[in-house]
Amino acid sequence: MRVFAYSLLIFFYILSRFIEHPLLSFSMGICATIALIISLFYARGLYLKSGLIFTIIGFFLFFQSQLEWEELFLNFEAMLGMLSLFLFLPFINSLIRVGRYDQSLSLFLQQGITHLSKLYTRSFLVTHLLGLFLNIATIPLLSNSLNNSMKQLPKKTIDKFKAQSLLRSYALCLSWSPMEVMVSISLDITRANYIHILPLMLIIVLIATTVDLTFAHFKYKQELNINTVVKEISPQKFRKNVTEMLILLVIFIIGVNLLQLILNKGYLFSIILLILPISIVWAFVIRRPKRYLKMTVPHWIERTNNLSNYFFMFLTAGFFVGMLSAAGHLEFLQTIFSANTENTLLFFLMIGVYFLITALIGFHPLVSITLIAELLAPIIPSIPSISLTLVFISCSLATIIYSPYNVSLSILADIIKVNPYKVGLMNIPYALFYMLLTIGVAYLITLL
Repeated sequence: MRVFAYSLLIFFYILSRFIEHPLLSFSMGICATIALIISLFYARGLYLKSGLIFTIIGFFLFFQSQLEWEELFLNFEAMLGMLSLFLFLPFINSLIRVGRYDQSLSLFLQQGITHLSKLYTRSFLVTHLLGLFLNIATIPLLSNSLNNSMKQLPKKTIDKFKAQSLLRSYALCLSWSPMEVMVSISLDITRANYIHILPLMLIIVLIATTVDLTFAHFKYKQELNINTVVKEISPQKFRKNVTEMLILLVIFIIGVNLLQLILNKGYLFSIILLILPISIVWAFVIRRPKRYLKMTVPHWIERTNNLSNYFFMFLTAGFFVGMLSAAGHLEFLQTIFSANTENTLLFFLMIGVYFLITALIGFHPLVSITLIAELLAPIIPSIPSISLTLVFISCSLATIIYSPYNVSLSILADIIKVNPYKVGLMNIPYALFYMLLTIGVAYLITLL
């Protein structure tokens, strides 16, 4: 039931991007309402609470704004792009598992390490590469792999090591990943080109990585005495797997940018359209189409059934943002941001503070960026698009490192049995450094 409801809604959304018709928009709104009601019975925790709050406030604003009842169904579209991406991501996740790229990287992580600082560096690099494709599944996979190498260390050291190496690298890899929803949404908001953003984001990530690995070299000095025998991976096989993953990534980037140029319907939408065909073609390239089909279908059904939390929170958030805009309650915040557009550095810092506060009070960064996009809509054309995109990407994705409400941090906190707030505190100084570094680079670009 959930798979059908969610898939039908996304089908209508994709169709609506090619065919504009009031009946199609209304049908999509009805489907969104049905999906929302179904999700209500399966949503849990913060997602359920946030969704209920968004719904209550949204209905209050709807009645206050005295809109026609038909318009109630026309305010869910804001979040459908990102929900579409969530629906399609399992296809490329399965491809990484079918190609056994995840196994190769996991074995490489455990092989031949005798010093904790070297393990930190290797963990950082493996997380960065695997996170580009496996997304959130990277965290539990590599956390388990690290256990084999760190058994003799105190729990406190292991917890801090994982919280820093896994979360920081994961956030940095997503900062330039073409498949990361925050990147694609930022590009769609500012109308910037990914090819222009990529080299700048890579420079920022390289600086942030170098700083973290340098500090780790002095911080983690323990020797490792690994007695556990792990299966070895040959250097040739490891290089082959890494090369294949990088080729796949390059093909994906080129394909998405070409499709964006042809269709001109947004970077996120181009990603949604290409994930499935590229995954299928690559399954044939690595000569595992049957295994891919056998693994992907049940994995996709399972993952889609588990999207209830996201569908409930993001559909209600889209409704909330739409009603907030219709009721005119964004004007106050718009005035504050607009008044500081001439002081570019202060303006970028305000955006950073906005993401910091919303993350700590429980807003998902996808909700925060949708809201601020609505806030800044009138003034975005007057702000340098490349600089603004960099700030949006880093400030929204830095929440992965420190926000106790973020999914990746929550998963790791549950694995290591540490309070999420405590895990976040281990990373807040680095998150602030990363945000300030990007804001500094973004500001320098505006001066050139």
